[in-house]
Amino acid sequence: MLQAYILIQTETGKASDVAAFVAAIAGVTSVSAVNGPYDIIALTESADIDELGSLVTARIQAVDGITRTLTCPLARLYER
Repeated sequence: MLQAYILIQTETGKASDVAAFVAAIAGVTSVSAVNGPYDIIALTESADIDELGSLVTARIQAVDGITRTLTCPLARLYER
């Protein structure tokens, strides 16, 4: 399972609507508002990097009001 954080910038005044749409997308496990250059952060899960790419480009970036995304796949640096 590949997890990734997707940082999302939105048009002014659209963050709440975008967050609701993104939260409803299959593969998105959580959505939170953040402060700074990005407005929303979404945690995603996918089977592999190809599925992650499809999730981001075909579904998340297609949401009206999104102006930019940054995809940050998680890496396991240590075992607990």
